[in-house]
Amino acid sequence: MLIFMQLSTQLYIDGKWVNGVSTMPVTNPADESVIANVQISSEEQCIQAVDAAHRAFKSWAKTAPRVRGEILRKAFEIMVAESDRLAEIISRENGKVLSDAKGEVLYAAEFFRWFSEEAVRINGEFRTSPSGDKRIIVTKQPIGVSLLITPWNFPAAMATRKIGPALAAGCTVILKPAGETPLTALAIIQILERAGVPAGVVNLILPSPTGPAIAKILKDPRVVNLSFTGSTEVGRVLLKEAADRVIRCSMELGGNAPFLVLSDANVDDAVAGALLAKMRNGGAACTAANRFYVAKEIANDFTEKLTKAMGGLKMAPGTSAGAQLGASVSVKERNKIAELVESSVAAGGDVKTGGKSPAGTGAFYPATVLSVKNNNPILQQEIFGPVAPIVITNSDEEAIELANATEFGLIAYVYSSNLKRAIRVAESLESGMVAINKGVISDPAAPFGGFKQSGLGREGGFAGIEEFLETKYIGVEI
Repeated sequence: MLIFMQLSTQLYIDGKWVNGVSTMPVTNPADESVIANVQISSEEQCIQAVDAAHRAFKSWAKTAPRVRGEILRKAFEIMVAESDRLAEIISRENGKVLSDAKGEVLYAAEFFRWFSEEAVRINGEFRTSPSGDKRIIVTKQPIGVSLLITPWNFPAAMATRKIGPALAAGCTVILKPAGETPLTALAIIQILERAGVPAGVVNLILPSPTGPAIAKILKDPRVVNLSFTGSTEVGRVLLKEAADRVIRCSMELGGNAPFLVLSDANVDDAVAGALLAKMRNGGAACTAANRFYVAKEIANDFTEKLTKAMGGLKMAPGTSAGAQLGASVSVKERNKIAELVESSVAAGGDVKTGGKSPAGTGAFYPATVLSVKNNNPILQQEIFGPVAPIVITNSDEEAIELANATEFGLIAYVYSSNLKRAIRVAESLESGMVAINKGVISDPAAPFGGFKQSGLGREGGFAGIEEFLETKYIGVEI
């Protein structure tokens, strides 16, 4: 296939494409066919990537911000120009439909554009101390060699959301993409190479097994920063590893997003928003609506309309014409979704549509709507698939209490025709982000991150570059 013939499947270390110690197959989850074999890095090669990033850091940190920004801008332009090719790569290795994949590519490219502009706007301070005895100078400097670990669900956007601010700040990086979806990351590295990123500034490794190699990298004194997106369970392990050397960490972890439909909501608008919030990326998103709390006054109407809408979605391989729901990233992931639904039904959940894995090849699971009680076990799990459990609520206060009854707090959704009421509810939700009357609010220009065990720090917005900067205070005698 032409798109893969043009794509390197090697490791990228110190500006060179190199073979690893073995290879690993990458499969298309829609038909379980092998679409490429990528190189696997040894632990020694992982440290070689650290060597390269360390050597390149001093020069890259001193590179003019405008030059760094122009390289990122060039990468943005290439990504947009080649968005169709990149979308097909994502769809074939991840399973998502082409429309979702194309949307991800354009969203991912925006991180390069946003941080190309932020590279020249890193601020500082110059002021007189209150006592008048000195000048206070505050400057920001790149923190140094950064390890970036990205997940499979948004293989382009999660890479650019980390690489963009790191390079804009003047840091050098080692990228470790997910083993399920390495081809997208390899394509982005090729684009950065074409855009003019110097040797050693960006490196890509694919160790297997992952754990020992990552632990070794985190023990290297030259690595000073870790940016991770993935599950809370893995995040806890990495935090413990990073604690030994007090490595600074930013982490975007799991979610369990509540979707609150208040009694005065426009039902049609709420259903349209629910489809976006639930079905974007086939539900495999940390921002996906995971629990639907619907006021009793409109619960039947909402449930009927959402059931009809989700039941009518066309499930097919992501690259098929008209596909609206593609495959999960693997049969293993699909089976996790099926098991959650089975457990929910066993606990009293009522299936309104979907609810069973189809026969045949491919990691497919249908769009599913469940009616459940507020103690159903599925409400405590991040589903990461096309399943919408609905709970009927008696008041705003009950909905808020149920929404907050989780260790996660990444994003929440509120639908109401009364903005004052919606904002009051939004302010009561223990969540780093709240969408009011919108099904998608992720934006490179806005801070992305959560409360509680949904993570540490923020990505995107003005805050995103701060994760790759150190603040230095200089006191000057006058």
